[in-house]
Amino acid sequence: MSDMQRWLARQPVRRERRLRLFCFPFAGGGAQIYRNYNQMLPDGVEVCAVQLPGRERRFSEPAPTSVAETVMQLLPIMRQVVDLPYVVFGHSLGALIGFELVRGMRAAGLPLPVHLVVSGHRGPHLPDPDEPIHGLPDVEFIAELTKLNGTPREVFEAPELVELMLPLLRADFTAAETYQYGDEPPLACPITAFGGDADPLVTPAEIEGWRVHTSAVFELHIFQGDHFFFQQVQPQFMQKLEAVLGTVLAGLPVYGGED
Repeated sequence: MSDMQRWLARQPVRRERRLRLFCFPFAGGGAQIYRNYNQMLPDGVEVCAVQLPGRERRFSEPAPTSVAETVMQLLPIMRQVVDLPYVVFGHSLGALIGFELVRGMRAAGLPLPVHLVVSGHRGPHLPDPDEPIHGLPDVEFIAELTKLNGTPREVFEAPELVELMLPLLRADFTAAETYQYGDEPPLACPITAFGGDADPLVTPAEIEGWRVHTSAVFELHIFQGDHFFFQQVQPQFMQKLEAVLGTVLAGLPVYGGED
């Protein structure tokens, strides 16, 4: 398996490939959460679900414990797949990774995305008002995780599954909770931010904080639901994401390649 195959789960494209959508998962999540996106998005969009170490087919690899480490590992892969216009999308921890990846690509002189879509995370410059949980004892750590509704309760009731999942969850929460924002100029690409109106981790006002990170157009959309609103109201969420990508596609030339 090549490095690109390890990192990217690329879904079939309907008609000619015109735009790539790179999808980054939340803490504890993997590429599988985006498995059906190509069926719900416009023709010509190639969904590239990013498969981070420590989960699914990369379960045997250690999960990164910092956003910076993840970005450093991803940059060589991204160099190979920016021959087409692309959009970056990430939820929660994935939003931070996507944001810092775009800044890393700018620093490396690589093409920037035509749009950045962030979901379920406060503006990266805003401090986290909550106490960190990644260092809590197992019982307390699991109790905090169950409040987020992102993992089926049955998983935490099965000791063998808990034993398998805890290292990944601790690594991902360590990355999220130890993230250090560094001041840089705003990005030149538009940003669209999504949030849930009942998210216990982030308020709509905090999500609007992403506005300062673009010198282009900013849009904010708040949905009904908690931290995992994008799964709870998936039809409405996908409709908005489809609209964003449709606007991007409308401004792009037609490409004929399928490689």
